[in-house]
Amino acid sequence: MTTPGGRELTVGLGAGGLASADMVLNIGPQHPATHGVLRLRIVVDGERIVSAEPIVGYMHRGAEKLFEVRDYRQIVVLANRHDWLSAFSSELGVVLGVERMLGMEVPERAVWVRTLLAELNRVLNHLMFLGSYPLELGAITPIFYAFREREELQAVMEEASGGRMHYMFNRVGGLKEDLPAGWLGRVAHAVAAVRARMPDLESLIVGNEILEARTKGVGVLTPETINAYGVSGPIARASGVDMDLRRDEPYLAYAELFADGGPGRVVTRSAGDCLARLEVLLEQVHVSLDLAEACLDRLGTLPRGPVNVKLPKVLKVPEGDLYTATENPLGFNGYYLVSRGEKTPWRLKLRSASFNNVAVLAEVLPGNLIADMVAILGSMFFVVGDVDK
Repeated sequence: MTTPGGRELTVGLGAGGLASADMVLNIGPQHPATHGVLRLRIVVDGERIVSAEPIVGYMHRGAEKLFEVRDYRQIVVLANRHDWLSAFSSELGVVLGVERMLGMEVPERAVWVRTLLAELNRVLNHLMFLGSYPLELGAITPIFYAFREREELQAVMEEASGGRMHYMFNRVGGLKEDLPAGWLGRVAHAVAAVRARMPDLESLIVGNEILEARTKGVGVLTPETINAYGVSGPIARASGVDMDLRRDEPYLAYAELFADGGPGRVVTRSAGDCLARLEVLLEQVHVSLDLAEACLDRLGTLPRGPVNVKLPKVLKVPEGDLYTATENPLGFNGYYLVSRGEKTPWRLKLRSASFNNVAVLAEVLPGNLIADMVAILGSMFFVVGDVDK
């Protein structure tokens, strides 16, 4: 038919003439498919995702501004909370940066204890995702095994620090206090127990045909996308991006551990899909247990001695600026410290791993089915507090 204006208008009749339009869906901020308070705004055409926009900030607590009104001793209590699964590692970045600006030499015993605790914290982090990711895909059993092993390691971490999640064990110049009597032996027992029982968890994940069907070839990230979005950690290494600050820019005792013949090695995969990311996490648990055993061996040979440096009553950092990055369980964690010679930082900027790992969802989700969204989202291994800070 022709309209009064002279334009042609096609009128569809029956089912063949029904118009279709893209649908906008909000996944979150409170939703079973999201890790905590994250919102995904997705546009779908039928069952396929056309575009995705991660919307963050629901857990923003202004950590960086809070840093600036606390002295360097007090910052540690805030620094370990943005990623509650990597609390010890997040404390490290702050104290290492302050120590470097002060030109402070930390006792050798403290260096090795820090390295040991950082690797135990890495195992705790990875076990959480190794249990929760299959849960998101419909398998409930793995999380029970993962938490059994977590409790084994949590017990020794809590015994040393007094905290289960927020350890508050690092101090500028070393550690809060020395280790309890007999603690190294109990850690050795816990590490051996976890290593011996890991096959129980692996048997539920490795070769599981349902898990593989949901993850193999799904959510592929290319190395180019990884570099463009600043993705790091296990997710980057699952796409063949061979980078690990423990080897490439070593701190603590990692230069020795990742030297030729040492127990340290960088785990990579080339597929870049959800399954590869899970495989990297699983293998990294074994590497971290190897590193923990090496730290225990070294600590067994070191004489008892101080684990910290005596600090002045008022701790002031010289004027200047420094960026300190550590290889946290989820990727690069960086603190950019700017000091004006006062007892509080003029600026302390936090570069968290999870922010970049979530930002890349806008690139990887389009083209996938809604049913695969949860598999991809869960495989990015992030903590929302680490995104929002």
